[in-house]
Order: sequence, then C-alpha cells, then structure tokens
Amino acid sequence: MSLETDHIVDRRRMRRKLTFWRVLAVLIAVVAIVAVTATVARRGVDGITAGGDYIARIKITGLIRNDQERVESLEKLAKGSAKAVIVHIDSPGGTTAGSEQLHEALKGVAAAKPLVVVVDGLAASGGYIAAMSADHIVAQETSLVGSIGVLFQYPNFSEVLKTVGIKVEEIKSSPLKAAPNGFEPTSPEARAAIEALVKDSYAWFRGMVRDRRKMDDATLDRVTDGRVFTGRQGVALKLVDELGNEKTAIAWLAREKGLKANTPVRDWDLKPRFGDLSILHLAARVALEAVGLGPLAQRVETWGSIQAIERLNLDGLLALWHAPAGN
Repeated sequence: MSLETDHIVDRRRMRRKLTFWRVLAVLIAVVAIVAVTATVARRGVDGITAGGDYIARIKITGLIRNDQERVESLEKLAKGSAKAVIVHIDSPGGTTAGSEQLHEALKGVAAAKPLVVVVDGLAASGGYIAAMSADHIVAQETSLVGSIGVLFQYPNFSEVLKTVGIKVEEIKSSPLKAAPNGFEPTSPEARAAIEALVKDSYAWFRGMVRDRRKMDDATLDRVTDGRVFTGRQGVALKLVDELGNEKTAIAWLAREKGLKANTPVRDWDLKPRFGDLSILHLAARVALEAVGLGPLAQRVETWGSIQAIERLNLDGLLALWHAPAGN
C-alpha cells in the first residue's frame, strides 16, 4: 500500500509541475503579444518608426479587389510625414471596381505628395489602372504593361447537365434576372445586356488612359486592343514614361520634385496592423499546444490559408490579364 500511495503522490506532483509549465508558457505567449503590441503602438502615425525625412515604398502585388483597409492605410500615408511615395506594382489586375478603388486611393496620395510608380514585372489591366494614378511611370525593359480591356467570364454547364439528365428549374421576376446563370444557354437578350456592361466599362477604361496618359486617338486605338506591351514598347506608346527601376524613380523625384537623392526609402505595409495575424497565429499556436490543445492549434494554422483562398474569389467585371499557358 505504501508503494501505491507514493506512486499516486508522485503522479500528482508531476501533474502539478506540468500544469505550472503549461501556465508559464501561456503567460510567456501573452507577454510576447503585449510586447509586440506596445512596439507597434510606439511607432509613428506613418506605420513605421518616425524620425527624419524618408520616401515611403508600397507594393501592389497579385489580384486586385476591393479592400477598404488598404484604402484607409493609403489615407494615413497621404497625411503622414513621408516626403514622397514609390509604388511597386506586379499585378495582372483583378475586378474593375477593386482597381478603380485602388486608383482613386493612390490618386489621393498623389494629391498630397509626389508619387511615382515602378512596374517590377507586370502592370496589366487593373494593375495598369493602378499605375495610372501616378504622373510618372517607370518600368523595366522587359516588364509587361497594358492589356487595356474588360472581361466578363462565366462557365456554362448546360451541355453537361443535359448529358447527365439534370434540369435546373427556376422562377424569376423577369427574363434577365440572374442572367447568365450557367445552367442554360445564354439568351440573346442576356448576352446583349452583358455586352453593354462590358462596353461601358471599356469606354471608362479607355477614357482614363486617354486623359491620364494624354494620348491622341491613333495611339489610344493602338494600345487599347487588349494586348500587353513590353516596357520598351510602352515608352514609345506613352504607356510608360521611363525605363529603369527604383533608383530611376528616386532620380526622377530628385530631378523633378526637389528631393535629396540620398533620402532613405522605407517600406510602408498596406496591410492593417496584425492584418494577417501571423504573430498572433504563432503565439496562439504555442499557447494552445502548451495546454494540450494541439488539434485546435492546427486549426489556427489553417486560418491564413483560408483567407488566401478567399482572396482569389473574384466576382463581377474583371480587368485581368490571363498569361498564355506554357508548353
């Protein structure tokens, strides 16, 4: 009996120690989160450490869609102490509404301080709409720009449904409600309605190119047929102002806007503070694993991937360039 009692006492002692270390791990994770939060809070209104003149560098990459948090971040940038802004773009475009929203937000920044765009690899369709917010566009010789046009794309499963013997029944208030729906052949009336949307958005896009890039009708017709152009071609067609990179952009700011050529360039993160929750995800995972909730910790790890997938869900009219498939 004595041995069994000692064994039980030892197990209870070990459990208390294990609980202590788990609680300590959670406390450490909480302290880490508080420390990071305090560090961010000490930063200036610009979202980066305040002090001294600097040029803000922002990056627009991937698919573009509506993003109110990005707009608010750009509004803060416009009111901040940065002397100028360099916008790096590498995007095939996205939704027309999202591209318009980004264009207007960047124009707001450009109204407050000098802004120059650098096309790193691609500024096509909606990406080029964003680029036109600047009065000066720099691109590498082999960067791709243009793809000026609008796309409305939808799948049609009517033949597949017919093959498997499935018919979708519907009752709607008018023939054009929810058309096209992909479950039946597109009617001439529905096609005409969609074409009207595309043509109207295309006219808006062309007008923006004409006004922002100060093109004559002949040049406008040449660049708005949907194709992409290299940076070298873009200069001759007035889609691009200058060939080069970030150094070229800084030189332009120094030459045209009077900034010192040695003004430091600092990154400005367009995401909201803790927007991707990467630090919080890590801290939460450590804390959950410490208290024996490993499966829940794994769920936390997947949240970021779910958000990434959601960003690919583009609805509405697209200003998007599709790269041709490789061999």
